[in-house]
Amino acid sequence: MIFDSHMHTEVSADSQMKAEDALERAASLGLGVVFTEHEDMDFPGEKDFTFRPEDYWKKYEALRGKGASLRLGVELGMQEGLAEKNRAFVLRAPFDQVIGSIHTLCGYDLFYDGLYKERTKDEAYLLYLETMAKCVRSHGDFIDILAHIDYIARYAVYSDPELSYDVYGEAIDEVLKALIETDTVLELNTRRFDAPCAKASLVPIFRRYRELGGRDVTLGSDAHRTDAIGFSFAAARAMAESLRLRAVTFFARRKEYC
Repeated sequence: MIFDSHMHTEVSADSQMKAEDALERAASLGLGVVFTEHEDMDFPGEKDFTFRPEDYWKKYEALRGKGASLRLGVELGMQEGLAEKNRAFVLRAPFDQVIGSIHTLCGYDLFYDGLYKERTKDEAYLLYLETMAKCVRSHGDFIDILAHIDYIARYAVYSDPELSYDVYGEAIDEVLKALIETDTVLELNTRRFDAPCAKASLVPIFRRYRELGGRDVTLGSDAHRTDAIGFSFAAARAMAESLRLRAVTFFARRKEYC
């Protein structure tokens, strides 16, 4: 079964999606799901992107059952200096899957324009990639997946926000090498697949991942609403197969081929 390995229910501060609704929608698409709620410590702004893993497990354990169609995970916000706190969090529940993400830089939420107003695109993107590589290495022994390598391109205010391998290849390579070194899987996130230029910009990145020794990807919609579950998965699977990458997911922290 193919799993949508990245989505958020009402446990996350930015989602109101009900677990039962997510499972019903996924079942109609023939997909399994992994809930990956936000745990972003020291997050700037007013929203609290943290949760108690013990409460989360109690809330959803009965739905999870033996993990046939639902697994329970977490999306950790990675920052330099947070590795030990994030490691301690992961130990508080028997998560099936742990995602690492970069959502903040220099005290700025990348969703807003604060970081971009103070820096050129090259300055912001190189800082983002350098931080990502460092965080993969510092978190790599307790995360399974790196999410949305192109996250910054969702919200950056530059005229051309794409994360181009032609421009940033050296810095992207450092991220990819960190993934290989730590046996961390690269997520193929479909959130931006409705923009042809966004999808096209990912192809050379994932091709290079394969060249450097990467073999596996997870597929993730990053859904916060039921209508986004499994978004563009046919295109994502076709892209992965064309690059000779295998779709995987995780159960009880063990990799499974889809």
